[in-house]
Amino acid sequence: MSKTTAATLALSAASVAFTPHPYDYDPDAPRVGLQAAEALGVASEQVFKTLMAEVDGKPVCVIVPSDCEVSMKKLASVFGGKSAQMMKPADAERITGFKVGGISPFGQRKKVPTAIDETVDLFDEVLINGGQRGLLVSLTPADATRAADAKVADLVA
Repeated sequence: MSKTTAATLALSAASVAFTPHPYDYDPDAPRVGLQAAEALGVASEQVFKTLMAEVDGKPVCVIVPSDCEVSMKKLASVFGGKSAQMMKPADAERITGFKVGGISPFGQRKKVPTAIDETVDLFDEVLINGGQRGLLVSLTPADATRAADAKVADLVA
């Protein structure tokens, strides 16, 4: 597995300090973020999953703790929309340039509005997908928010 991805290149280009954390990706895990946290021996709430959604039909990226679910009502509100829904996997892959299970908010093919859950600020360091299955990167919440150009908001159900 390569530790160089579109996401890690984007972080490096933005002068963001990060540490790669490869792990054994289990494609059959019911919840990939939880499996990643367990594989790396970190708290599940410190591992943030990257999801692609649509607000009023427009693509958005949402980053929440791996042990939480997104509130579609809150997500729509953050972007000034009326409704939100998860994006189809094929559309998410086409827009981001990443495979499902390896979608990162950093270095996406097409820049879309992004929001990160406010619990990000509870940690000194968070882990977010590094742009491929089996690779997380750790970085400070401030760097994660800045590098993803994300709004910080209450996003979980």
